[in-house]
Parts: sequence; C-alpha cells; structure tokens
Amino acid sequence: MDAAAFWVEGPGVGSLRSAPARDPGADDVLVRTLFTGISRGTESLVFRGEVPESERERMRAPFQRGAFPGPVMYGYLNVGTVERGPEGLVGRTVFTLYPHESVFVVPASAVSVVPDGVPPRRAVLAGAVETAVNILWDASPLVGDRITVIGAGMIGCAVARLARAIPGADVVVLDVDRTKASVCRALDLAYAHPSDSPPERDLVIDTSGSAEGLQLAIDTAATEGEIVEASWFGSREVPLRLGGAFHSRRLTIRSSQVGAVAPRRHGTRTTADRLALALDLLQDDAFDALLTGESSWRDLPATMAAIARGDAPGLCHTIDWRDPA
Repeated sequence: MDAAAFWVEGPGVGSLRSAPARDPGADDVLVRTLFTGISRGTESLVFRGEVPESERERMRAPFQRGAFPGPVMYGYLNVGTVERGPEGLVGRTVFTLYPHESVFVVPASAVSVVPDGVPPRRAVLAGAVETAVNILWDASPLVGDRITVIGAGMIGCAVARLARAIPGADVVVLDVDRTKASVCRALDLAYAHPSDSPPERDLVIDTSGSAEGLQLAIDTAATEGEIVEASWFGSREVPLRLGGAFHSRRLTIRSSQVGAVAPRRHGTRTTADRLALALDLLQDDAFDALLTGESSWRDLPATMAAIARGDAPGLCHTIDWRDPA
C-alpha cells in the first residue's frame, strides 16, 4: 500500500510525497494514522530552516527521514490504529513519536497504547504532557509554592494544569495575548497579563519562547528562587539583563529539555515510563481546551506554512488522516 507523508523540502517549503509502505516484520506493527499534531514551536523552527547546525543531530526525531534543513520528514505526535502486528496490539489505538504519515511500520516496542479513557484526537497531546512532566521533574515544585508559568501555549498550559494539583500551590499563567484567558479558565487556571505579574515567585517556568519572557522570569523570581527555561530558541540570540539584583538574590536558571529524562528521575524512570504517565494523565477532560484547530492532511503544506508564519494562532493544531489517500 502507498503512504502519504509530509516533507519539508527546504526552508519555508513543504510538500506531500507518496511512497510504498514496507511490510512489517515479526516484531513490527503496521499503524494507520488517525491524527497527528503539530508542535508549533519546534516544527515552525524546522519548517523555517532555523535548526542550528550544531544541534542538527540532537534535534533528530525518533523516526525522522532526511536531514536538516531539508528535505526532511519531521514530527513526533502521531496517534493511529494498529492494523498488523502482535495479537495484543492489533486493533488498539497507539501513540507513536512518528512524523506526519498516513501509514507506517515501526517496531512494536515504539508504540504506546492509549488508555480507553483518552479519545484519539486528545492523545496527540501526549508529547506536550510528557514535556510538562519532565519540566516539573526538573523544577521539583514544593507544597505551597508560588509558581508562575510564562507563556500560555500548549506546553505552558499543560505544565500549569499539572502544577495546580500540588497542595497549596499558587499557580499563575502569564501571556501577552489576553485572549488566552479563556483557555486558562477552561483549565481552571489563573491568568494574568505580564504587566500584572505577581512578584516574589518561588518557581518561574518560562515556555514563552521569547527573550522578554525569560527576562520577566528573572525579574519576578523571589530571592533564591528557581527559573526553569523550557523554551527552545533555535538559532536566535537571547539578550538578558543580568545586572541589578540577579546575583544578590542568588537566582538559579535551569534548562529543561524532553530529549532525556530529567536528572532527578533518570535513575528510576525511563522515557517509556514518562510517556505512559503522560497518556494516563490525559484522561483529564480539561485538556481538550488545548485542541484549538484541525485540518485535513491534504492541506498540510499550507497549514504548516501558515503556522510557521504566525498567521494561524492557537494551541495544538491537529491533522485528520481518516480520509484515505
């Protein structure tokens, strides 16, 4: 059978390609895609050709084809149905760290079964929630902490939704876009514009992808507070003001990246454990608020271009693959 796949041919140019799907081996599964999700930040950088040369190997997706800056088949939020494979997996809905392709073959060990309580479209958020879990493992918030999350995007909202369950935690989400207040309400989160940022925060997590967001984190952290930078800036430079009280307040800036399990947990948890936890957490219906757009796979080149240009605002945009090629 033929498989349709989305490729970034070069900076700012995407296309759909067709190629025969290979037959699965004894330890493989053949998965027919139901939905994929676009990771706005990372995939926009890939589409615009902004992956730094020094990071091109580290930035490879698990089943990426081609290489940066292109042609490259890139992506990692795929939910589909197993059509062939081990008896216990056939017919199951699975999440796979796999690019935008209609049908594919991977080792059975590469798929994670989606719990019955998680609808397939919502399951594409597994990558975002897995990232949020890793960020919180890096941050290690305490009971009663005053926590600010900067950036009400898909990752920031997922982090804040999980953090709000910490007993006594005061969680506030900041975003320059005041329309994000409605998403925060749907997630039962407090929203504030950066101009109203609360001061003296024990923990500030920046997911804004902007230098202004990281500077705001520095400016609003409490003495000996911790700042976790969860954005990825690609090849952009990030200017910061580290004078003033930065040193006297003994602030800590820690990076967080989902490519490896957080150091505070890598001795006891695997990446498979982390993903299974994320899928289980997605049984929370509130996460549907992060699904803000959907289009057909046939429109993927135009959709990705619009998102990369900033012309298609929203949180998680899903791609519907249920209309066969």
